Amino acid sequence: MPNAPKIELVQGDITQQDTEALVNAANSHLAGGGGVDGAIHRAGGPAIMGELKEKYEGCPTGSAVITGGGNLKAKYVIHAVGPRYMGSPRDAALLKSAHLKSLELCTAHNVKSVSFCAISTGIYGYPLEEASPIAIETAADYLKAHPEIQLIRFVLFDSKTYQAYKTALKELSASGSLENR
Repeated sequence: MPNAPKIELVQGDITQQDTEALVNAANSHLAGGGGVDGAIHRAGGPAIMGELKEKYEGCPTGSAVITGGGNLKAKYVIHAVGPRYMGSPRDAALLKSAHLKSLELCTAHNVKSVSFCAISTGIYGYPLEEASPIAIETAADYLKAHPEIQLIRFVLFDSKTYQAYKTALKELSASGSLENR
């Protein structure tokens, strides 16, 4: 019997992960940038940007597109566009959608393991205490309906981000939402 799907948290560098796919925090122009986006493009090499330019003219906020992984260990990079935080209820819907569209791309490409960064929590200003429960809950809900994905890993760059996601995961577990996994 296969292992039950799981959600995992690690503090570290997303570009070093050995999952089949990495989820990049991209901008809607898919033009590269700083933070996680810049790190993934530097580590993955020019093939990733070349494929983005060839296949896509951009990506709306709340959605995602997929490319090969270039020089990364991951076979794929999923470029998810989260919202710039404005404090409106729409922000949460768009952040959830960015995670959901990324997971749907995993299913469509038969990806069994994926690493997410903390989408929208850097320069886009989404507060960690609001973003982390959205990310964790979306992942948990998706795994309930899609056990073909065996691992959703959140790779969190610093201890503050790691702690916020750890708290969100603990609260979701305490509520019983992660039972029967």
